[in-house]
Amino acid sequence: MLGSTHGTLTTDSRRARVLACGEHPGPAVHGRPAQADDLDVSGRPLYADVPDLDRFFRPESVAVVGASDAEGRPNTGVTRQLVDWAERVGARLHPVHPARTTVFGIPCFPSVAELPEQVDLAVLLVADPVPVIEQLAGAKVKFAVVFASGFAETGEAGAAEQERLAAAVERSGVRLLGPNTNLNAFERFRDDLTGPSIALITQSGHQGRPVFALQELGVRLSHWAPTGNEADLETADFLSYFAERPEVGAIACYVEGLKDGRAFLLAADRAARRGVPVVAVKVGRTETGSRTAATHTGKLTGADEVVDAAMRQYGVIRVDGLDELQDTAALLARARPPRASGVVIYSISGGTGAHAADLATAAGLELPALSAAKQAELHQWIPEYLNVANPVDNGGHPVGDARGRKIIDAILDDPGVGVLICPITGPFPPLSDRLVRDLVDAAEQTDKLVCVVWGSPVGTEPAYRDVLLGSSRVATFRTLANCVSAVRAHLRHHRFVSDYRSPFDEAPRTLSPSYRKAQLLMRPGQQLSEHAAKQLLRAYGIRVPREQLVTSAAAAVRAAGLVGYPVVMKASGAQIAHKTELGLVKIGLTSASQVRDAYRELTDIARYEGVSLDGVLVCQMVERGVETVVGVTHDELFGPTVTVGLGGVLVEVLRDAAVRVPPFGEDQARAMLDDLRGRALLDGVRGRPPADVDALVEVVLRVQRMALELGGELAELDINPLVVLPSGQGAVALDALAVCR
Repeated sequence: MLGSTHGTLTTDSRRARVLACGEHPGPAVHGRPAQADDLDVSGRPLYADVPDLDRFFRPESVAVVGASDAEGRPNTGVTRQLVDWAERVGARLHPVHPARTTVFGIPCFPSVAELPEQVDLAVLLVADPVPVIEQLAGAKVKFAVVFASGFAETGEAGAAEQERLAAAVERSGVRLLGPNTNLNAFERFRDDLTGPSIALITQSGHQGRPVFALQELGVRLSHWAPTGNEADLETADFLSYFAERPEVGAIACYVEGLKDGRAFLLAADRAARRGVPVVAVKVGRTETGSRTAATHTGKLTGADEVVDAAMRQYGVIRVDGLDELQDTAALLARARPPRASGVVIYSISGGTGAHAADLATAAGLELPALSAAKQAELHQWIPEYLNVANPVDNGGHPVGDARGRKIIDAILDDPGVGVLICPITGPFPPLSDRLVRDLVDAAEQTDKLVCVVWGSPVGTEPAYRDVLLGSSRVATFRTLANCVSAVRAHLRHHRFVSDYRSPFDEAPRTLSPSYRKAQLLMRPGQQLSEHAAKQLLRAYGIRVPREQLVTSAAAAVRAAGLVGYPVVMKASGAQIAHKTELGLVKIGLTSASQVRDAYRELTDIARYEGVSLDGVLVCQMVERGVETVVGVTHDELFGPTVTVGLGGVLVEVLRDAAVRVPPFGEDQARAMLDDLRGRALLDGVRGRPPADVDALVEVVLRVQRMALELGGELAELDINPLVVLPSGQGAVALDALAVCR
């Protein structure tokens, strides 16, 4: 830990409310303010609204509706905490209660309407907040907090009550935190800590406690937003706001469910533009999502896989545990940008160094071997028989005298070294005390990151409590695993933001000519036949084989002659999902007699299976290439998503796929391919030539354009197989299935 001594309101309705007030919907774009027409081709906003929450966190005046000072009443404890909080932040507090004249000696008012001034924030300690929300609107109150539970978290009846509350809030113009929230926003934050802070967002107050407790280790926290049920203000609102706060060095989130996927991505995009790291625990990794569609694509990614991919697209660092959330957020908030990517493991034990090196290498950290000259320099102080290439093993004794500091300085002086990790498995005074002091002193003299893992389970040792946690420059961890994951996140974050180009800036604003052609092919609520689905692909410039749709054996023979032998014949009909399983595909036909026989067999099978056909496709046979799948599915949270995978007919067995949420650019399309376990197949294996990766990337981008433009009309698309031919020869969609919404 880095220590220091020193029911719902939709995105569209929120956007409409902002525009109605004459405000701009997003950040400056290439030096100009964002305009009201900054929408993508599907009509969705391209930039995040940033609510002005200054008066929420630092109000000048506060009303407590339902205030009490009667002993034994639940509202009394809450009122007392709010009185103390208002005094700390310098706010005037006005209790409101129809049956009291004073509360804790403060004059009490019978109703909101009789408040002596316009208040910034109203805290509602009432069971039914809706009537009060309507009163707040009349009093022009900016913000309200509802603690009451019994809403969407309780089931259908509660969800209906939350919708009623959300509707009242939208009518009122008041911004609401809650319901089912708590007092975390009004905690006592230490004001004696300096440096960049962590801003905390949680949907469960209890889960934020470990991060809040970082203050006791010298890490500054500036804000805590307990979003509760998010009837109005949601995680994305606070994420956008915190990203603009100059004191915030990192944003830590505990997320149980995202209310609006698009709003979250826009907020994450704002943080990425600003270079503010976002670290999140998102529960629900075991959810697979229910997929009932007929396409292969719909079965390749579950709901959590889409969330994971979306977060990575926008640089959100996802961690699994609250301890990781603490350590990673603390490091990212306080550490300076890395000077180099190389990591050196330095220890007093060869075994410790080997263990740390294994974990670091497995995590993808770069452990460069130190140069021969640097190793010779280190061997001035370290015995020749010990390894100093990386990891560096000093053998123990040098840390007890002046050699210890010289070793550390020599490592940090290497231009290829950006991070030094020193695991100390347990206290062993006086050597460990001297080692810790040398590390802290060296960290004060360098702009490189020095990390210490203090492995003692006790944690009361002066070397840890006073020296390590007393340093604002050393990052101290209790576990090696957390250190490694935090360093990885630190290096990746700075690489990410240095290269970041917002996909929303380049997202298409106008419909392409392809959309007009595609619209004519759509059949609302229906699945398209393969023939119609391929016409849809042609409309977007995606290559399909030479083929003809025929309705007689004679026409099939003529078509085969035009297409060119050998041919493939397939039944085509809107009811057919997987033709191979039904025997409705014949491949490698080389003569007219085979074509006639195949036509009769295909139509006989279709009649037997009760499948209606629009004809039989006679197709060019494409024999060489890597079989892939590219598709579109509709995610309930994020809308259209694009998937690419390997496998062809075995795609559901291999389950080797990557997913992204549009919009995205060519860099993300290529990154999708790098995510595949079988990526080497595209590069050429066992004597096969490299595949035309550029053509595959182009297909992914064209499918993305289709997803953006037809998102409201196309439920799912499955191009399988898409055969990627050898380099320079393109990619061909041999089969396609499309389901209209």
